[in-house]
Amino acid sequence: MNIIGKKNLYFIISLLVIIPGTLSLLFYGLKLSIDFTGGSRLEVQNSEFRIQNSETRIKKILKEQNLVLESVGKSGTDTYIVQTKPIDQNAHQKIISQLKKEFGEIKEISFETIGPTVGNETTLNAFKSVLYASVLIILYIAWSFRSVPKPASSIRFGICAIIALLHDVLVLVGVFSILGHFFGVEVDSLFVTAVLTVIGFSVHDTIVVFDRIRENLKRTSGVSFAKITNDSILQTLGRSLNTSLTVLIVLFTLLLFGGESTKWFVVALLVGITSGTYSSIFNAAPLLVLWDEFSRHSGKRV
Repeated sequence: MNIIGKKNLYFIISLLVIIPGTLSLLFYGLKLSIDFTGGSRLEVQNSEFRIQNSETRIKKILKEQNLVLESVGKSGTDTYIVQTKPIDQNAHQKIISQLKKEFGEIKEISFETIGPTVGNETTLNAFKSVLYASVLIILYIAWSFRSVPKPASSIRFGICAIIALLHDVLVLVGVFSILGHFFGVEVDSLFVTAVLTVIGFSVHDTIVVFDRIRENLKRTSGVSFAKITNDSILQTLGRSLNTSLTVLIVLFTLLLFGGESTKWFVVALLVGITSGTYSSIFNAAPLLVLWDEFSRHSGKRV
């Protein structure tokens, strides 16, 4: 199996996957939850919510209260989540009272309000988390692979790992941009957790392949770097696929039987880990070979 020989094909596949999501990000962005924008979220339950026009009736009640409505959406067969601009306890109690008048007894599952300042701070912390994680990964790989034999170098390993990581983040964020625009899926603080988890998983898979390349470089001579890299990928292929498959089976189980509150968190992990497995095998190591070929042709050794 010559993975390296078809590396350009795998790069094209990655681009075809990334481009739609990137365009969606540019034109539509992400649909942010109140975790980032600030606002109030109320989750209520009632057996009458099974009726088809319940959402319209809920919206009418909120409009009568002169509230700035963000969204009303089902989180279960008889449960709705209502999101508005920040409201105080008085407005909250009025909503509950009106819902009881309209539907009868209402079970309030949760209510929370996040101010704009807290939302902005959450957004900043999310960017910081991803940035710090990426920098620490580069430093770690550069240190761990400092003694890698030529023609490779620790800098190459670190940068190629980060490019593969960015691939996975772009795929994940792009998919959720599309889901947000067409299906109203919001990204919240759990989504940031999913992104950081995907980053860790992606780098773990990539390092497994890189470590085998380093070992084979040390004990093999007179063989091209492309051949060594291809052999290293094939030697670790079974382990990478089995590890990912095990995780994906657990995630599919959670998606089928887990609660509505974790549904999109699980979807984010499914997308990210699938992308991470692909990029570790078909992007990260082939990028090392592409860099080596470029260096040989240009005469620059980096």
